[in-house]
Amino acid sequence: MKQLSNADIAAKVRKAMKDEASAINYLADFFDGDQIAEVAKTIANCQGRIFTSACGTSGVTAKKIAHTMSCIEVPASFLSPADAVHGGLGRVKKGDIMIFISKGAKTGELIPMLQACKTKGVTVITTTENPEGELAKESDFVVPMNINYEADPFNMLATSSTLSAMSIWDAIAITLIEMTEYTREQFKVIHPGGAVGERLLAGKK
Repeated sequence: MKQLSNADIAAKVRKAMKDEASAINYLADFFDGDQIAEVAKTIANCQGRIFTSACGTSGVTAKKIAHTMSCIEVPASFLSPADAVHGGLGRVKKGDIMIFISKGAKTGELIPMLQACKTKGVTVITTTENPEGELAKESDFVVPMNINYEADPFNMLATSSTLSAMSIWDAIAITLIEMTEYTREQFKVIHPGGAVGERLLAGKK
């Protein structure tokens, strides 16, 4: 194992954090404003349910997105690709929204789900770095998550891209709070647990 001083280790940790922060700043200036606005309006006006789906590290991101949406009472849940193609797609109906997260927009496990969603009249939104991938081309909306580089030395590990995908969907969720006129009182009802629940119930900011 390579021997590094505490100062060297700390410097490398700081560099990785700053690299990821740089990727988010880059993304904030990259996406199309009108396009992201239409995505937010589509979600705000959805009369059905919202599903997220992805594989690997992107799957973790998709689960987080679904949870954040649920926290502002935009009903969302994660649908495992493995379960989806073995009958789980029966949960998805016309009028619902499916959000795919796929760096290359060609994740094999998601393609059959895409085709089923199109057949069933489900609105498909794909977050990807590749607008030419099959998922992107067949989607109703594409949310680009182009980054300048990953934070690892190989520029391959899902680091900056994962954080960027979470960041843009966090930003959409925060915007939806105002669009749907979601209130602190509503949040208090569904989040009585933990430190956040204590603050809400005590009326603290």
